[in-house]
Amino acid sequence: MFFINVFYVLCAICFALYYFVRKQNGNVASTTKDSSISNFQKTYLVVYALAIGADWLQGPHVYALYESYGMTTHQIKILFVAGFGSSMVFGTVVGSFADKYGRRNNCIIYGVLYGMACVTKHFGNFWVLMLGRLLGGVATSILYSAFESWVVYEHSARGYDSDSLNTLFSQATLTNSLVAVGAGLAAQLAADCFGFVAPFDTSLLVLIIMVIVIGCTWTENHGDCSAPLTQTFTSAINAIKTDPKILCLGLIQSLFEGAMYTFVLEWTPALTPPDKTEFSSELREAIPHGHIFAGFMVAIMIGSSLFKLLCAHKRPEWFMRIVLFVSAMALLAPVVFHGNQQVILSGFLVFEVCVGIFWPSLSTMRSNYVPEEARSTIMNIFRIPLNLIVVIMLLQVRHALLHERSTFWKCGHNYQLKCSSLKYVYTFILSPR
Repeated sequence: MFFINVFYVLCAICFALYYFVRKQNGNVASTTKDSSISNFQKTYLVVYALAIGADWLQGPHVYALYESYGMTTHQIKILFVAGFGSSMVFGTVVGSFADKYGRRNNCIIYGVLYGMACVTKHFGNFWVLMLGRLLGGVATSILYSAFESWVVYEHSARGYDSDSLNTLFSQATLTNSLVAVGAGLAAQLAADCFGFVAPFDTSLLVLIIMVIVIGCTWTENHGDCSAPLTQTFTSAINAIKTDPKILCLGLIQSLFEGAMYTFVLEWTPALTPPDKTEFSSELREAIPHGHIFAGFMVAIMIGSSLFKLLCAHKRPEWFMRIVLFVSAMALLAPVVFHGNQQVILSGFLVFEVCVGIFWPSLSTMRSNYVPEEARSTIMNIFRIPLNLIVVIMLLQVRHALLHERSTFWKCGHNYQLKCSSLKYVYTFILSPR
């Protein structure tokens, strides 16, 4: 009952905060010409919701589908590692095509590749499923680079102010969380009615709709389309080497999201302690996974609203120092209070609020510091260490599930590395450009 009550409290806080932020923005918007900006934001958010929704639809039933095909635990682990490895190796190259051949085209390629990955789920052959994981890994790299690159370029080309871009990134984070909950419910309904492969067919349908909408509503934009692909990579590497701000952004992204993926793997065992602990001799209540996941998404929505409030007073470079420190402390909860469900859940919810602030903040800072001509390439290079961290975690997951505290120590250590890199950020990223 505790978990369900917490979910309802979070929903109340989220609605109240969203209404407050919306009212404030409404007062500002009434004195400005915002119809063009609003239409642009809707054009992007509709496509983004479809793109991220197709991804969320597939997540809940991947493992169950593989098990239903008789795959062993070892085979399933190999398939998951292959997906992240593909994103790290092939995704970096294909995702970087966006700068030369067009961000809009790259987003369409995302739909095609991920759609093909969905088709492979109809076959119980290990190597066909492996092909699907490879295609899905490449598609994921495009999802987290080309879409943002497209909207940043278009926003700048149309002469909109930076505040509206901050608002757009905040709305994208809110959309992501809402879609995640809706997609989870839709995936469960499809699986219950038609089997484990049905969520992937639903995802394929969503991807087809997304490609059609992109083709009808988006214009094309590029980075440096005249340069050879090798020169684009060279320019991206040089930009990272010569500009400490870009390097620090990459480090922060990789380390934070690496810890975030560790959290995704470990929150269930951390909230499922032994029957009896030092905090209580009574049996622990069973955890309602659906309500907890929905609570995490609502916490992210709260974070996205807080981001908009914070941006009204300070730049992300300033308040992210505090957010990153708080997120690091929040993940110490399962280490210090092992077995205490209430405290651990509270720490996890604080962390998810920080995630809701982190995503739009990072997007805003990337829009300021990452050069336009190689934006997608640099963003995909940033994902190489992230995917490497996730692959290492997946290879150690069997041991980690038996010793979840050790994994959170790794997560905490990951954060210590991230926080130490912030000293570098303070010197460079906060200085005027």
